[in-house]
Amino acid sequence: MFRTAPDPYDSLEASDPTSPQEELAAENVSLRLLLTQAKLSAETLLEQAGIDAKEREAADKLQKLILEELHHRIKNTLATVGAIASQSLRNAPSTQHAQQAIEGRLLALGRAHDLLLQARWTGAELRKIVQGATEPFDNPDKPRFSIAGSDVQIASGAVIAIAMTLNELCTNTTKFGALSVPAGHVAISWAVDAPASRLHFTWKEQDGPAVAAPTRQSFGTRLIETLGRQLKGNVRLTYEPSGFVYFLDIPLLSLES
Repeated sequence: MFRTAPDPYDSLEASDPTSPQEELAAENVSLRLLLTQAKLSAETLLEQAGIDAKEREAADKLQKLILEELHHRIKNTLATVGAIASQSLRNAPSTQHAQQAIEGRLLALGRAHDLLLQARWTGAELRKIVQGATEPFDNPDKPRFSIAGSDVQIASGAVIAIAMTLNELCTNTTKFGALSVPAGHVAISWAVDAPASRLHFTWKEQDGPAVAAPTRQSFGTRLIETLGRQLKGNVRLTYEPSGFVYFLDIPLLSLES
């Protein structure tokens, strides 16, 4: 006859029961042991992966900083898009004109972001910003722009403002200025005033139709002036008979921050 194995729980019931305090103390010891083992296991896994605990903590802080910066940039971009849409609709003579204005400005904003992405959001060279903004309006067979200036590095915060300004200037000259006629040309130049720590930027239209000052200020003009003030610069718009001239005098510090 086979004998059944004794039930382990029978012996517990038969022995003197322990007090609740003793049972709780034993459970706490077991819990501390498990937590200690888990901690050692986590450290072992990190070591096997070649990750130091301090490096992991630094990586977590860096990720948080990047996400906060991304959130800030997205909010700024959405605010810019909102202003573009609102002002374009408010000043457009028709829905079609508003659509074209919004599309053009959003494309310019997208090109500026592409340029920053290529530079890993650290900034961009001024020549590349100018070339990127004028390329959609240029003719490769017969160039309409001349670009001259020394190498100047522009921080990410100023790239958007400069790119959007150039887009407005390109749009306006194509519709009403020098590039509205086949012989028209635009000369873009800049120079660094080292003693004064300032940048002088000039957009000069040539060989276009006769120019006269507008009777009312458009959104494009207000945007150009606002973007210049954002960079703490002085903006001067001159409607000379020979062609429109845009001049920006800006502190180098505004381009570096």
